[in-house]
Amino acid sequence: MKRMSLQWRLTCITTLCIAIICGCLTIFVYKNGVHYIDSLQDAVESQGDEKGNKSDEIYISIPDDKWDEFADEFSVQVYNNKADYKRNSLIITILLALLGGVVTYFISGHALRPIREFSDKIEEVQAQNLSDSRIEENNVKELNQLGISYNKMLERLSEAFEIQRQFTANAAHELRTPLALMQVQLDLYNSASHPGNDADTLQTIKMVTEQNDKLNRMVKTLLDMSELQTVGRDDKIILDAIVEEVLADLEPLAVEKNIKLIGKCEDATMIGSDILIYRLVYNLVENAIKYNHPLGQVTVTAYQRNKHVYLSVEDTGSGIPKELRERVFEPFFRVDKSRSRELGGVGLGLAFVREIVKVHDGSICIKSGKTGGTIFEVTFAQHSM
Repeated sequence: MKRMSLQWRLTCITTLCIAIICGCLTIFVYKNGVHYIDSLQDAVESQGDEKGNKSDEIYISIPDDKWDEFADEFSVQVYNNKADYKRNSLIITILLALLGGVVTYFISGHALRPIREFSDKIEEVQAQNLSDSRIEENNVKELNQLGISYNKMLERLSEAFEIQRQFTANAAHELRTPLALMQVQLDLYNSASHPGNDADTLQTIKMVTEQNDKLNRMVKTLLDMSELQTVGRDDKIILDAIVEEVLADLEPLAVEKNIKLIGKCEDATMIGSDILIYRLVYNLVENAIKYNHPLGQVTVTAYQRNKHVYLSVEDTGSGIPKELRERVFEPFFRVDKSRSRELGGVGLGLAFVREIVKVHDGSICIKSGKTGGTIFEVTFAQHSM
């Protein structure tokens, strides 16, 4: 098929539709006029020559005593014909305009189908499938050039993502070795008695041990985030079971912080990564416990409605200011820096949560709780089960 630009396609379609509508309108209006002229002719008596030859002239023979009656009836007939002609012409015009609009809609939809397919292809693009999202050659000139540019952009993005993943993974691996050696030395040192150490030495050793543990957790999270795109996401997940498992695993921490854990879960299933969804729920609940008030509570709700799965984690803490709610998902961002350091957080938990939500085509938002705390709401759209 010879390539035709989108501009020429729309021009041809519009011209064709206008020509068809105008032609139909002319024919119908002409037929309508002829019909009413003929009806007038039927109201009178026509007379031609005696030989039967047709003439363009029409002779009307009306007796004098019936002329007034004929004039009245003919005037009424003319008036009725004019009204009918006006009404029918308007109806025909409206119907043809509507019909032309419907026809144009479907024809233009067919002509614009390549754009729709192009848009659908772009919507399917994810960081993990850039190589599978290339646009094939298109018969539409403009879209073909756009597809070429789009494919080149995908290649650059794929290279950039790969470089970023490799850098993060390599940096994390390189950090793990010295951190592991430091941890071994600290464990050996702490396993033996050192009666000659003063208070400053003990405090220094304790600080180094805590910071080394923090760095180990940070490196582990960075490694998990770098491998996020490569994890399979075709497991059938029973979300309410995962919530129960997370609550059981975090019960000791909740008891230590004097926090009550409450699960309000209905049957909810989704398709994704079992490991990542567990980590998402774990991070949200752990965060809610750490930043809660003593004698507070954490409520986890999970349910399914139609093709959507909903998960929410509510705490009774101090809440998050509205202007900071989007920033809490940024890596290493802390609402209360001093308290975060005291609790031992590394500032990557919520960033990891947002990335997990993204790769599962979900959304996450923060709202204020009824008691002034924070509610993290996560929604997953399940296209197929």
